[in-house]
Amino acid sequence: MGESGQTIVMYGASWCPDARRAKEFFDEHNVSYQWRDIDEDADAKAFVKQANNGSVVVPTIVFLDGSMLVEPSNQELAGKLGIEM
Repeated sequence: MGESGQTIVMYGASWCPDARRAKEFFDEHNVSYQWRDIDEDADAKAFVKQANNGSVVVPTIVFLDGSMLVEPSNQELAGKLGIEM
């Protein structure tokens, strides 16, 4: 899935409000992640398209266990990471 099995990888774009919200959530909860901007990284954009059946949908987040969430809510992120809301 993601190129890095050592950390969460978030694929997004600076113009995307959902990606900004997910970044804020991770930052507020001290969750380490690698940011891949699809507008600046052609490989990142290609990965997102492949992972989403040809569509560019961000944020696409790949977790340490290889699972993926696409456009998750803060509640979904909290549940995945075991964070109480």
